[in-house]
Amino acid sequence: MKPLAPNTMIQNRYLVVHLIGKGGMGEVYLAVDQRLGSAIALKRTYFADNEMLGSAFEREAKILARLRHPVLPKVSDHFSENGDQYLVMEHIAGDDLSKRLESANKPFPVSWVMFWADQLLDALSYLHSHEPPIIHRDIKPQNLKLTDENHIILLDFGLSKDSSGQTIASKPGSSGSVVGYTPHFASMEQIRGTGTDGRSDLYSLSATLYQLMTNAVPADALSRADSMLSGKTDPIVPLSDANPEISPAVSNVILKGLEVSKDKRFGTAAEMQKALRTAYSQMQNQMSAATQVFNVGDLHSTVPPAADPSIPVAPSEMATRTPTVQPEPVVETPSTPNYDATLAMDAADVQDVVRQADVRTEFFNAEQFAAEVPLP
Repeated sequence: MKPLAPNTMIQNRYLVVHLIGKGGMGEVYLAVDQRLGSAIALKRTYFADNEMLGSAFEREAKILARLRHPVLPKVSDHFSENGDQYLVMEHIAGDDLSKRLESANKPFPVSWVMFWADQLLDALSYLHSHEPPIIHRDIKPQNLKLTDENHIILLDFGLSKDSSGQTIASKPGSSGSVVGYTPHFASMEQIRGTGTDGRSDLYSLSATLYQLMTNAVPADALSRADSMLSGKTDPIVPLSDANPEISPAVSNVILKGLEVSKDKRFGTAAEMQKALRTAYSQMQNQMSAATQVFNVGDLHSTVPPAADPSIPVAPSEMATRTPTVQPEPVVETPSTPNYDATLAMDAADVQDVVRQADVRTEFFNAEQFAAEVPLP
């Protein structure tokens, strides 16, 4: 299929700007909606002459058109022109998380990934709660993008399965199993074509979180199964070993989502979300207990206590001690607010929406700030 040239007009409405991506199912272009004056993503399928794949593309459009969730892209139009099928979606600028990870060459901050994980698990609960459930089947860093507000968007429903039970490029006699998959992010049942369900998405999401927090791709399910069948240990490395900033509790939740046998994984996305919130809350509490945080403004505006000046004292203790001399008047400089930079994980309330500001207002010292991955 010949790529669309810049300035090509589609449907006498969508003006093509340039190609922004392509894959096994088609191409995606940045275009401008001439009627509304807004940037859009225009997806064109490669397989308009293949009845089965053309139907799958149309099914993707219908699935997305009826979904309403902040993590899922908004679809505004679907049409055919000159034998090609097109899908019009909102445009999410910037690189996907795989490219961002490659560019930074280090894991994303744990607090960021926990925020994204909470959003994605909420979206999976929404998808899987449909009757019949909608299974995405292709969750991976390449299919995740960030909005300007640092919210995650899950893209590409090309391998999704809904009520028809049919999937793209199905094997004959495999009851809807799919040939196309990404090995390191696909569950064993998807690789073998024995039938997928919501737990298959949990495997792919867990593999995705693994890479985002360790900058390493987890061992694929087939290799892991072969190793364990040979009497060897599971070759996957715990996240807490790969990245010391991750607690064993958080690591264990991700590893449970990565169980080769789907019966050993979490039963639902909501169940995994609750477990991950609990584990991360425990991690935060442990960090708080081990770390004293000083407010710069308090240190400058409070008179040292009468005790040994060589021993540091927390600002909260300073307020309870009586100074030996009356301090000189001090003109206070507005101090930097001491925001709680971590994600509030309330295990008792799965439905709470995490405030974006808790992630975006994270403050670091100079060395830490230089080491962090820049926000989009």
